[in-house]
Amino acid sequence: MQRVKLSDSLDMSRIVYGMWRLGDDDDTSTGHVEAKIQACLDQGITTFDQADIYGGYAAEAVLGNALRAKPGLRQQMEIVTKCDIVAPMGRYADANCKYYDTSRAHILKSVDTSLSEMAIDHIDLLLIHRPDPFMDHHETGAALDEVVASGKVGAVGVSNFRPWDWSLLQSAMKTQLVTNQIEISLGEIGPFTNGDLAFHQQHGQPVMAWSPLGGGLLMAGNPPVGVVADEIAEEFSVDRAAVAVAFLLAHPAGILPVLGTNNLDRIKRISDALKVNLDRESWYRLYEAALGHEVP
Repeated sequence: MQRVKLSDSLDMSRIVYGMWRLGDDDDTSTGHVEAKIQACLDQGITTFDQADIYGGYAAEAVLGNALRAKPGLRQQMEIVTKCDIVAPMGRYADANCKYYDTSRAHILKSVDTSLSEMAIDHIDLLLIHRPDPFMDHHETGAALDEVVASGKVGAVGVSNFRPWDWSLLQSAMKTQLVTNQIEISLGEIGPFTNGDLAFHQQHGQPVMAWSPLGGGLLMAGNPPVGVVADEIAEEFSVDRAAVAVAFLLAHPAGILPVLGTNNLDRIKRISDALKVNLDRESWYRLYEAALGHEVP
């Protein structure tokens, strides 16, 4: 599995396992979670993506139970988590509405809570989950610098930020932001042309892609892009999911797809995407199918 260097202190596996559905599985036993982690590690997938809000603020604890039962796993993993979404559920059930909190107090509390829930002593990568329209970038930037300086967090980045949101926050920081996790897939091709991907590619900042299978919509039925993906999949003896991921992997920006499934057999096949070698023409066949028409 290819490794991607995000900073002097952090490199991650090119494919990331997303744990947003971890708490939704019928089986959240430590043994089953360990089996998922091991299935990823066996393929060279060492980076695991979490967020405090996943599973109604419960998914981090599910992971933590597994790491308490088998602490040796932690040394083989890079753990990513996110903060700033406050939704009226779980630990924030008393909130009057859903909102974003990028204050120093919230970030520091979120980091400590995530460390406790996951039974770890440091977070490899912390992301601000959503752009906060009420953000004081000086306060937020200083708080992110602080958690890195404390040793509780190895590196920091953002999620769902536009280039101007990134630049605003970075302007108030000493620490370099290392990545932006945004939605990119054959079902969401906007970032290829709206400036999001170009901005980070220009600055040599690898981008993480959430929902790389389009929330599963690309996998159901026979949409035009699915038909093309199936044709390419047959050539490489994989399924269309592998082709959809390979579409992202092929891009010169060095995109890191974040894949989440609770099905152990599917987890074991995540790395099938590495078997697909897309040339430029094949990439454009998929792109045009997603676009709905040929390029101008």
